[in-house]
Amino acid sequence: MTEPLRIAYSPCPNDTFVFDAWAHGRVPGAPELDVTFADIDVTNGIAERGEDGLDVLKVSYAVLPWVLDEYALLPCGGALGRGCGPLVLTREAGVDLTGKTVAVPSERSTAYLLFRLWAADVVPDGVGEVVVLPFHEIMPAVRDGRVDAGLVIHEARFTYQEYGLHALADMGEHWEATTGLPIPLGAIVARRSLGGPKLRELAEVIRTSVRMAWDDPEASRPYVREHAQEMDPAVADQHIGLYVNEFTHDLGEDGYAAVRGLLTRAAAEGLVPPLGRDALGFG
Repeated sequence: MTEPLRIAYSPCPNDTFVFDAWAHGRVPGAPELDVTFADIDVTNGIAERGEDGLDVLKVSYAVLPWVLDEYALLPCGGALGRGCGPLVLTREAGVDLTGKTVAVPSERSTAYLLFRLWAADVVPDGVGEVVVLPFHEIMPAVRDGRVDAGLVIHEARFTYQEYGLHALADMGEHWEATTGLPIPLGAIVARRSLGGPKLRELAEVIRTSVRMAWDDPEASRPYVREHAQEMDPAVADQHIGLYVNEFTHDLGEDGYAAVRGLLTRAAAEGLVPPLGRDALGFG
């Protein structure tokens, strides 16, 4: 009997929506999955250390320069888009962040790279201390004055006003205005040791799982709700609508250009190691 394929992705609605059909054995001929749920900062660390024997992982695009020797970027299943970038939140509108303390969810996240590229253009004298906080603590920390600003992602786009906060800047708007490209957020990677034919098979399975989710959205609802129990169902639907799109089905020319553009710019700022010429090659 073939061992299940070990996969790790987040409990966020976009991931459970994308992988629902595959995880529940509805994709014809697809390998059985052994699923681990973990926030993306955890899977980033797993990929960097190459541990836990996982075959497929959801990671931040920002972590790719450290993991592409071991893992191949799959051309589907991830999160890119337009109008879905991270936000910088403050208690008061129009704050100058020069020398200010900013909370971020991770320094290995795409959100962090987008923030540093934005700050390089907009805060020429530099922000102050950058502190890493768990995602769920960032908005309360800004609200309570423990930090001057916070970098937030995902569903915080829809809920920050409940904390009385202001959106100082949208990292995605800045990225799109300066590049014309979609915003690269989360990637799906698989062990290169699986071999080209297997990697191509997995990519097609993911595409099929995405198409099945689009064709019958109701089928995924129990899985989405099970793992997003504290999220309002309407927010979960907005989350899926924003992050599951044409680039989830296939990166395409614009998707690859966005990924390479982000990592090339970040390398020029000294934020990540430079990419090799064929580092994003697949299969």
